[in-house]
Amino acid sequence: MSREITKSPKGIAAASAGASQAPALDFGRAWDYAPALEGVSHIKLQPRYGLFIGGAFRAPRSDKYFATVNPSNEQVLSEVAEANAADVDDAVRAARLAYEKYWSKMRGAERAKYLFRIARALQEKARDFAIVETMDGGKPIKESRDFDVPMAAAHFFYHAGWADKLDYAFQGRRARPLGVAGQIIPWNFPLLMAAWKIAPALACGNTVVLKPAETTPLTALLLAQLIEEAELPPGVVNIITGAGETGAALVNHADVNKIAFTGSTEVGKRIQASLAGTGKRLTLELGGKAANVVFADAPMDQAVEGIINGIYFNQGHVCCAGSRLLVEESAHDTLVRRLRDRIATMRVGDPLDKNTDVGAINSKMQLDRIRELVDAGEREGATRYSAPCALPSKGYWFAPTFFTGVAQSSRIAREEIFGPVLSVLTFRTPDEALEKANNTMYGLSAGVWTDKGAKIFWMAERLKAGVVWGNTFNKFDPSSPFGGYKESGFGREGGRQGLAAYVELDG
Repeated sequence: MSREITKSPKGIAAASAGASQAPALDFGRAWDYAPALEGVSHIKLQPRYGLFIGGAFRAPRSDKYFATVNPSNEQVLSEVAEANAADVDDAVRAARLAYEKYWSKMRGAERAKYLFRIARALQEKARDFAIVETMDGGKPIKESRDFDVPMAAAHFFYHAGWADKLDYAFQGRRARPLGVAGQIIPWNFPLLMAAWKIAPALACGNTVVLKPAETTPLTALLLAQLIEEAELPPGVVNIITGAGETGAALVNHADVNKIAFTGSTEVGKRIQASLAGTGKRLTLELGGKAANVVFADAPMDQAVEGIINGIYFNQGHVCCAGSRLLVEESAHDTLVRRLRDRIATMRVGDPLDKNTDVGAINSKMQLDRIRELVDAGEREGATRYSAPCALPSKGYWFAPTFFTGVAQSSRIAREEIFGPVLSVLTFRTPDEALEKANNTMYGLSAGVWTDKGAKIFWMAERLKAGVVWGNTFNKFDPSSPFGGYKESGFGREGGRQGLAAYVELDG
C-alpha cells in the first residue's frame, strides 16, 4: 500500500488520529508523513463475550465480566467473562469428553484436516485479526499484520503436517497423546501464543483448555469463533477468560494432564511448586534479559536495525527482546551515535497508523513498571536518552529510550523491563562479552553481530541461551524450537522438539 509523503519544514510527524492522536515529532527533518490509518468500520466486536466451552459460547457461572481496554486511548472495547473454578471444571470436563470420544481416536490425517482448515481461515481473516490484535494490545498494525497473524497461521499449517507423521518424529518410538492440556498465555503475542500452544497439542491428539491474558483476550475469542466455524468436534478446544484465579484453577485441576505456561518467572515458579509430585507434565517459557553482542567488525548499519527490531518495534514486549546491548569498547561511540540518530526518526503514535513504529504500552500496570525501572536506572547513575517525542495525553505511552554507562549490577541490566528501554554496556574481549552476556539469571535468547562466522559459532557454543541469532534478531519459524534455560524455563515449543511436550513415548 502506498504512503503519501508531503514536504514540510517542521520535521517528521507521528501521524495518528482520534483519541490516540500523537503530536508531531520535530527533529529538524524535511518530511511529514501523512496518516495511513487502517480502517476499522467493518470490525464488529460484541459488547460482551462469554466462555467458549464444549463447542459453544456460554455465560460464566460466576455471572461476572471485566472490561478489556484499548491501551492507545483507554476506551473500553468489550466486556469479557470471568471464569471461576466451576467454569474451569466445565471446560476440563468438556475437553476430557472430547478427548475420549473423538480426538484421541481420530486418525492423524483427519486431525490434520481440521488444523489446515483453521490455518486457511486465519489467512482469510488475517486483516480482521491484525486490527483487533492492535486495538486490544497496542502494538503497531504493521507488526500484527506482517508478523503475528501470518506466523500464527504458519504454526497451524506446520503442525497439520505433523499430525499423521508422529511415529516418524521420534526415531521409531510410538507417540501417544497425553490427554487434556491446560495452557496459559501472556499479553504480548496473544494470537501467536494461542497458535503456538494449541496447534502442537491438537496435532498430537490432545484436547485443550486455553486461558488468554486478561488484558488481551479478544483475538483468542475470535479464534474460538473461527474454531466453531471450522466445525471441530465440541470440546476439543475450550477458551476460558479471567485473571490469576482462573489460571490457578486450571493449573490445579486434577483432570488436566499437562500444563503449558508462558509468562513471568515468578508465576512460573509458583506453578512448578504447585505441580510438584502430581505427575502432570509441565513446560515453562518464562522471562528473559537477552544480550545483543556487537563486535567492532560487525556491519554497523545492519546491527543498528537489528537492535531496533529487537527492542523498539515491538515496544520491548517480547521475552526475548534484546534489552541488553553489549558493544565492543572501540565501537561504542559510533554505535551509540547511530542508534541515537535512528530512534530519533521513529514514529510514536496511533498503533492503527501504518506509519507508526512504536505503539502503546499494553496496560497502565506495565507502564508503571517501566517507569519504576527507568527511574531506578537514573538513580543508579546511568545516562538516559529518550526520543524527543511528545506523547498523547490519553493511553499508555513510553518513548524509545536507551541508557549508557550502565553497570552490570544495575536493575535495568538485570531485571526484565518489557518496554522500549535498552541498556548499553561495553566489553573489550570476546571472553569478557561472554562473561557479561551469561551473567544473568535468564537464558532465553541472545544475538551476535560480527563479520566473522567463526566468532559467531564460538559465541553461540558458549552463550547460555536457548536461541542464539547471528547477524539478525527476533527471527522465528514454526520448524525451529524455541525455549530457554535457567530461570527462563524449560521445554521447547515449535519444531519436532516441541511435539515431545505433548506426547507419551513407548519403547
